Amino acid sequence: MTVMNLDKLEVWVRAKDFALTVYKDVIPHLPADEKWNLTQQLKQAAQSIPANIAEGHGRYHFLDNVRFCYFARGSLTEVQSHITLAQDLGYLPDDIYKRMTSHAESLGKQLNNYIAYLKRSKQGEREFPSNYTVREESVTYILDNPEEASANH
Repeated sequence: MTVMNLDKLEVWVRAKDFALTVYKDVIPHLPADEKWNLTQQLKQAAQSIPANIAEGHGRYHFLDNVRFCYFARGSLTEVQSHITLAQDLGYLPDDIYKRMTSHAESLGKQLNNYIAYLKRSKQGEREFPSNYTVREESVTYILDNPEEASANH
């Protein structure tokens, strides 16, 4: 996979743009004493959204891709939570909060649609034969009788 392939994946492009907006429009409003707390949490969660979409896109089987999209969706919700906290603490102007909330909701819908598409397409499904199963051989367990164990010691 190349970056060019990611550039064609609209949900990744929008997630990357959302992360850039967090960096450019939200982070500058946070006070210096939040540098290692809220600021760091916001940066990590915002970066995680496009990064997880990219990692899932690089996986061959659709279930791996879906799993990483779930991680991205969780990170998006985390960013929403941090932005709400920043708003409640009085750090963000109302217009930025409303714009970010709207952007997050729109990205969330697109991400959900992408997940639904992946589930329908089942890309890579035939790579793992459906008649294979994973099973373990049963193991016989030997249980010591506590009364016998104490009598022998």
